[in-house]
Amino acid sequence: MFRWLFLFIIIAIVEIYSFQAIRTISKSRVVLSVYLIVSISVIIFIFYQFSKFDRSVGQTQMSLFTLGLLLLVLVPKIILTLFMFLEDIFRIFSGTITHFMGDNDSGNFLPNRRKFISQMALAIAAIPFTSLLYGMTKGKYNYKVIKQTLFFSDLPDDFDGFTITQISDVHSGSFDNPEKIQYAVDLINQHKTDLMLFTGDIVNTHATEMHPWIETFNKIDNHQYGKFAVLGNHDYGEYVTWPSQAAKDENFEAIKKVYGDIGFDLLLNQNKKIKKGTSEIAIVGVENWGKNFKQAGDLNKASEGLTNEDFKILMSHDPSHWEYEVKNHDKNFQLTLSGHTHGLQFGIEIPGIIRWSPVQYVYKQWAGLYENLGRYIYVNRGFGFHAYPGRVGIWPEITVFELKKAEKVA
Repeated sequence: MFRWLFLFIIIAIVEIYSFQAIRTISKSRVVLSVYLIVSISVIIFIFYQFSKFDRSVGQTQMSLFTLGLLLLVLVPKIILTLFMFLEDIFRIFSGTITHFMGDNDSGNFLPNRRKFISQMALAIAAIPFTSLLYGMTKGKYNYKVIKQTLFFSDLPDDFDGFTITQISDVHSGSFDNPEKIQYAVDLINQHKTDLMLFTGDIVNTHATEMHPWIETFNKIDNHQYGKFAVLGNHDYGEYVTWPSQAAKDENFEAIKKVYGDIGFDLLLNQNKKIKKGTSEIAIVGVENWGKNFKQAGDLNKASEGLTNEDFKILMSHDPSHWEYEVKNHDKNFQLTLSGHTHGLQFGIEIPGIIRWSPVQYVYKQWAGLYENLGRYIYVNRGFGFHAYPGRVGIWPEITVFELKKAEKVA
């Protein structure tokens, strides 16, 4: 009860201050009435949809839209509230000084609100509004192909120039545009790499989410050295209420089957060696292991039969696994590929200038390439989207790697 009361008070404060900003700019009763009607209608709609959320179903297109709408209206209004609140502090300070100096001829303790402050607040609030709106309509399918060339002194000679495509975090239950998904598959096929790797989260929760998209993902070309995948945290069905353990287990088995249905060899704490010429490298796949999520991954089991000298590419969905187990592991995993973070689907990336997202305060490795003592992890920004139905600044990603032989330093 206290939680709902606190939420109501916060929303009331935000709405009051936002209305103050609009009223400072326009005195028109029509404008103010329309604003109030729209704001109240949106609040009622959001609360109604959240009250209908069914934990046995999980995320739906409507819950995605509702959360997007909440962010779309709440974030700009928080900015308006901040400006109006800071102006109130100034007004109180100014009114106090004027009162005690006896210079108040108007009879009002507080000076009137300044129109230009409200105009500036609205202009700044328009930035996240338009960004979030773009993210929901265009940004979520704004696929980027990112190319990375990685050098390893212990890469087998025959694998010099070997190419890999990585995707991660498909979250097929969130898709709503078949043409855009087909476009992304075409982007994958354009690069004709040697190997295809998928680092988990094929669905949000239910195996049936992927069924409408199996035909599309089956159009991903066969790769000469195979297509391998691992599970992500969402693939275990952990985030909904199931009628029974048997139903949850049945869904889990169906999700594992879906990976096979789109032509991927699912590695469950296993490794596979691929041979090129007279050389071999190992593809190691662990089940999900996250510091704050399901820990089904068994790195030792997955690397059975491998030596320190074997060149290994590890697929592990959650990058926290690299931080806590992989990077200093005795088996020497030269390259780890992860996903999971989505870059929070929100941030700023300008190559060579800035790379920022709130998720960096949770994950040390959250997007792109990281290195420790010659061992690398690459964190894919994700193919799909989850919760917020969009992307702002952190675009959906298809990664293409080229492995190169580096000269050994004497």
